[in-house]
Amino acid sequence: MTLMQWFVFILIIQVIHGLGTWKLYIKAGRQAWEAFVPVYNGVVLMKIINRPWWWIILLFLPIVNLIMLAVVWVETARSFGKNSSLDTFLAVVTLGFYNFYLNYITDVKYIENRSLHPKSASGDWTSSILFAIVAATIVHTYFIQPFTIPSSSLEKSLLVGDFLFVSKFHYGARVPMTTVGAPMVHDTIPLLHKKSYLFDDHKGSNSWKNKLQLPYLRIPGFEKIERNDIVVFNQPADTLLDMNDFHPDRNYYKPIDKKTNLVKRCVGIAGDSLEVRNGFVYINGKKNELPDRAHLQFSYFVQPKTSQFNPLFLKERYDITDGFGIINDQNTYYFSAISDEALANFKDNPNVLSITPNIQEKGVRDANIFPHDPNYDWNIDFFGPLYIPEKGKTIDINLKVLPLYKRVITEYEGNTLQVNGNQILINGKVATTYTFKQNYYWMMGDNRHNSIDARSWGFVPFDHVVGKPVFIWMSWDGKKPRWDRFFTTVSGEGKATSYLIPFLVILFGWIGFNKWRARKKNS
Repeated sequence: MTLMQWFVFILIIQVIHGLGTWKLYIKAGRQAWEAFVPVYNGVVLMKIINRPWWWIILLFLPIVNLIMLAVVWVETARSFGKNSSLDTFLAVVTLGFYNFYLNYITDVKYIENRSLHPKSASGDWTSSILFAIVAATIVHTYFIQPFTIPSSSLEKSLLVGDFLFVSKFHYGARVPMTTVGAPMVHDTIPLLHKKSYLFDDHKGSNSWKNKLQLPYLRIPGFEKIERNDIVVFNQPADTLLDMNDFHPDRNYYKPIDKKTNLVKRCVGIAGDSLEVRNGFVYINGKKNELPDRAHLQFSYFVQPKTSQFNPLFLKERYDITDGFGIINDQNTYYFSAISDEALANFKDNPNVLSITPNIQEKGVRDANIFPHDPNYDWNIDFFGPLYIPEKGKTIDINLKVLPLYKRVITEYEGNTLQVNGNQILINGKVATTYTFKQNYYWMMGDNRHNSIDARSWGFVPFDHVVGKPVFIWMSWDGKKPRWDRFFTTVSGEGKATSYLIPFLVILFGWIGFNKWRARKKNS
């Protein structure tokens, strides 16, 4: 729905609320008209149920409001003496319409100074769990989200098994577009392996479920995406039901905020001209200089002299961590990723006869590479030049450049597009230029030959950006912890410093201080 449609919908809800509660307002010593005034009626209701006014804010936060609405329905019933388990059940399962029964049929009395403390241990636990979920959902949605590195596309900067905190507020927190879903999970409910949100993800569906989507809204951030930032974003071309299942039974057309979360390096920002030469990125004609913590990796063919290579030895001696294997009967090995530092040392291995870079030839087209058009002979190592769209900038549009920006114009910016002979029609009108509505970015992995990235699907719109990884709180290599990566920053110069020991000192110091203070108070 559009913002105007949501506004009308909320007004209708206010009328329903007023019709179902105006007598209850009177019994609580208020005026009947107060039940019908949007927002104000919520403030008054919070006074009636003896809860803080700021609960109103929670009622307007997507996902959180699903929990808070149920809480308010139950609290309203209890404020008029309806405290039984059956009353609680009816208040929730009727979606608040139990209030109509209390308002028109029963002769309830308002309990002004009722106790707000649960009357049983189970009630206390339920209350605590609910508000813990609410608090965690707010933090998860608008401030910090935990994230696990699933692949080696940024290996050496971020390792498989790194557990990150991703800041939502650096670039501005995105208001959830999907309004009905399970809190604190992405596209799939763990263990149940079921979709976590209400949406019909068949292509072109006009289901009522899809009308519950909010338009794209973002709280202003304090930082813009800069070149070479590591960014978490929703994959634009995602058609997976479950982000961990790469072989779905069909394509799933999901809302933006439920597309698979990925983490890559932003090597090109809006307004840049990008080109890949021999596997290296050039921006506006100059070779892109990566931060010193970044380590590019490329794939190689390695011919051994005699014996086979031992994976554990290569990992410990040369820090070669990605997969490798024999590819032909001549005992030739294919190494999917080796960094320059590892390569310099690996060349001196007494078992290495030769090492050959796996670089594709310029001008040889790879059909899997953007823009997936036969007129563009681009591949993973030779790509571009390509202009990255910037909000408000206008380009000439013709049949030659159309494959580069067709998805931007239609999929990301919501226009209709037709080609009639040599003419391009956008929204039914002949167009020779196009002005972009938002910024776009080019996201790539440092692992240049073992990363599915923008070279496969193209531009990443700003409305797909989730946040900025800022902190590694834990790291696990599959068998044991990587202690030197615990409590380290993602960005910065030089080798990352672990703050685990200072954190533990402060934590145990705080615990000890609280125990000392408690003993002193009781003595």
